[in-house]
Amino acid sequence: MSHSHGVPAAPADPRTRRILAAVLIPAAIATLVAMALLWPGRVHLDTAASSGERVNGTVTAITGATATVRLDGGAETTVDLPSGPGAPTLKSGDAIVLLHLPGAVPGGQDYTVVDHQRATPLVWLLVAMVLSVLAFGRRLGLTALVGLAVSFAVLLLFVIPAILAGEAPLLVAVVGAAAIMFAALYLTHGVNVHTSVAIAGTLASLVITGLLGAGFTAALHLTGVAGDEDAFLAATRSGLDMRGLLLAGIVIGALGVLDDVTVTQAATVAELAEHGNRGRRDIYRAASRIGRAHVASAVNTLVLAYAGASLPLLLLLATGSSPVSQVLTGELLGQEILRSAVGTIGLVASVPITTALAVLVIKNRSGGPRSSPPARSPRHSRT
Repeated sequence: MSHSHGVPAAPADPRTRRILAAVLIPAAIATLVAMALLWPGRVHLDTAASSGERVNGTVTAITGATATVRLDGGAETTVDLPSGPGAPTLKSGDAIVLLHLPGAVPGGQDYTVVDHQRATPLVWLLVAMVLSVLAFGRRLGLTALVGLAVSFAVLLLFVIPAILAGEAPLLVAVVGAAAIMFAALYLTHGVNVHTSVAIAGTLASLVITGLLGAGFTAALHLTGVAGDEDAFLAATRSGLDMRGLLLAGIVIGALGVLDDVTVTQAATVAELAEHGNRGRRDIYRAASRIGRAHVASAVNTLVLAYAGASLPLLLLLATGSSPVSQVLTGELLGQEILRSAVGTIGLVASVPITTALAVLVIKNRSGGPRSSPPARSPRHSRT
């Protein structure tokens, strides 16, 4: 049984509906089979005994360069105040996280402050987000939150563990993105032919994004190891394919913007077909104009999202002494340019692909406006 939450249920062409089902049903089955084959189960991580135990506590007093902390178990201890860039600033009453390393430093403290406790404010922030989505979106907001939960579940239970288990990161990302796409879009927008169009457009655009990413990663000779985090991960997980991890990040990062554009295009075509008297060609042109305006803003959003996430990197490069040409062509910034450029191309391609598919799905109409039925003469009108 089909139902619709957000995409208009415009009449659909039966032949094209069958073709769409013939493509998406095998794709969904292939996604489930691939997830089953790649499912990592429980990943056992090697943890050193010297890594210490994390303990929660509350600062009760500060004296000079030390602080008195009451641990959650009731005991009190003295710790040195943290110092250096990024070190947490403490005051009396702060809830903090400590690392218990007895005897790690001869003559030093057994506990070290590592961070503030953030669980409570984070919970309230998430509650505020959920309430705002439900208040505005109502049932559609609820299904959107369920889709978001599914997305996080796929990332946390499948994508990350499978990559850590040694599976190819790009393959895992493609399968995970497909699973997120099917689940999130159908849950949010309903099981109907126009949501299927959005999924087909998203899938085609993801394929383009992945192929372009793989091609240009090889052409640019990127290794996937650019920053300190990449180097640490490569050193500690020797079997991890860092280039594949870079491509996996590009695919998953592009998915969030692509589904927004494809759903909008499918809904636009469905709305024009439902309430207008236009033929397929006119609907395609009108929807494409809307799509161009959407892409113009979405491209800026995509690039700014990458730039915002890399702002410390950009500041570091701006204050360096290297020539601009070396900065732009280096591995560090080259990865960011690759993400932005490939994601933008996939985003642009999604509009004509999804719009064309959505137009093919609607019932066939003449190339021009439909003529209105002749008006009845007054003497033949019913009373």
